[in-house]
Formats: sequence, C-alpha cells, structure tokens
Amino acid sequence: MIKKLLCITFIAISYFGNAQTVHSSQFIYDTASFASCHASTIVETPKGIMAAWFGGKFEGDKDVNIYASWFINNVWSAPVQIADGFMGDSIRYACYNPVLYVTSKNELLLFYKIGPNVQGWTGWMKRSTNYGVTWSAPERLPDGILGPIRNQPYEVGDTIICPSSTEKNGWKVHFEYTADDGKTWTKGPDLNDANPITGIQPAVLNHSAGILQALTRSQNGTVNETWSYNNGKTWTPLQQTSLINNNSSIDAITLQDGRHLLVYNNCKAPSRSPLNVAISKDGKTWEPLIELENEVGAEFSYPYVIQTADQKIHITYTWKRKKIKHVVLAVR
Repeated sequence: MIKKLLCITFIAISYFGNAQTVHSSQFIYDTASFASCHASTIVETPKGIMAAWFGGKFEGDKDVNIYASWFINNVWSAPVQIADGFMGDSIRYACYNPVLYVTSKNELLLFYKIGPNVQGWTGWMKRSTNYGVTWSAPERLPDGILGPIRNQPYEVGDTIICPSSTEKNGWKVHFEYTADDGKTWTKGPDLNDANPITGIQPAVLNHSAGILQALTRSQNGTVNETWSYNNGKTWTPLQQTSLINNNSSIDAITLQDGRHLLVYNNCKAPSRSPLNVAISKDGKTWEPLIELENEVGAEFSYPYVIQTADQKIHITYTWKRKKIKHVVLAVR
C-alpha cells in the first residue's frame, strides 16, 4: 500500500549576492508498491502542480510504469499509475522518462518512452483535457520521433519545440517540431556526430530576440551546448562548455526575471553527488546558488525544474533511486 509522507522539512537558507533562497523539501511519497523510481517531471496546471516519474522493480524491467501525484495544500497525493508499457495486447516493455507539458491551448500532454532498452525505445504520448484527472488512450509517435527526451519543450507561436536525442549510434542531439500539439511532426538534423562531441537530453534557455541556448548531458566530462538565433528553427553544432558533467542528466530554465537557472551534479563521473543549483545572467558564466544534496556514494540525479506563476522554483529529482524528492526555492 502506498502511504503519504506526513512531514515536511524546512532545511536551509542560503544567499547569492542579494538573492535570498529559502529551501523547503519533502518526498513525494514515503513508501510505494514499486521498489525503484527515476526520471521525474513536474508541471504547473490551472488546477495545481503535478509530478510524474517511472517506477518498478528496476529501470528497464517490464513492470516499470509511469506514476503521478498532485501537490494539494502543500502535500503530495498518493501516487497513481497513468501509463504502462503495453504495446498492443501481449507485448509489454518498460516505460521511461515522462515529460509533462501544458500547451498554450491548455491541453496537458504526457510524453514518455516504451522499449526493451534506451536504444530500442519508441515515443508515446497521452492527452488530458482536465489536467490529469483522466487521460486519452496512448498514442505512438511516428517512426523516428521520440518527443521531448527528458526535459520540457519550448513553445514558439503554434510550434512546440521538443529537445530530443538518440543513443543508438553514439549520443546525438536533435530537435523535433509539432505545430498541431503532437498530431504531426517534423525532425531537425543531428547537431553532432558523437565523435568526439556527444550529447543527450537538451534543456532549452531563452535569451530573447529569438536567441535560444540548449545545454546537454554528455560523455565528454562537460555540459555541452548549442545555440539558435532564429527561435529554434536551426541550431549550431554542439560544443563543450566549462561546466562539469558527470554523465548524468541536467535541467535548466530561464527565470521570469531573465536569469537562467541550472540544476546539475557538480562532480565528475561516476559520482552522482552532490546535486547543485547554479544561476547565470548570460548562460555562459554560472555562479553557485545552493547545494541540494551531498552524501558520498549516494545518488541524487535527474533533476527537473520549473518556475511557477508565483515565481517560486520547484525542483524534483531522484533520491537514491528509492524516492522522488521535491524542493521549493524562492530566489529574489
């Protein structure tokens, strides 16, 4: 039986210049029917905040489903299953990497992957017109389309730009586009050849005037980047930055005040601790803001970050593969 976590811990106050950060933290659930979890996503809807992740015996097992919970009166509801890995009546694989996204038309989309492994997964989606209360039947995305692979899309006019990547023949970054909320798709070219520059799981930043930047995980020991100067229509070849990457997922967003916020493991592989937050005015020079976790030998990984209408920053991440943790920052 799944039980709700009954306590919320307020654990830190730190400072970045004149910006005060109040950090509150809680687990989305205490105990659950699944032993392992990973790759959470969080979204603000008109009905409140919702999170999702994949959970099961272990990553890649056929019993891995997508679960979700709602943040109501500062308490998370008990997780419920919202998608599984059935492809037809008899074939079942694991689910991976959900991404929740509310379109400009106020439709809640759930993107996720199904497959025997990362190299063999396919893209899927579900729709909700009541912000997650009920869902449509699963829709398989067209061949070669995976949807947003890990981090949230970016919308320009009628076009949803999905940051995506593949791992079949080396780690390669590309972008996918839909102008009708996922009914039809186009796909951009790979931005690297995976030799030697690699990348997956892009996160998009907005620098205004049609300039976008995407930061990626890599196997190069660095966070890598690509830039667009025409609102995401085309992108520069992937290049390395000076930021450390431990071969683990990152996430980054542009705040309402124009600054950029990055959540990542500021350490070298194979470690996935500590988990850090940094801030930048230009997407190039980053300053430390707060350390969320630090425990030798533990895993704190796959952060997902949003800023809600009240300007608070919500971050979810994998806590030791056993729970999903939720923290709230108020950055001024």
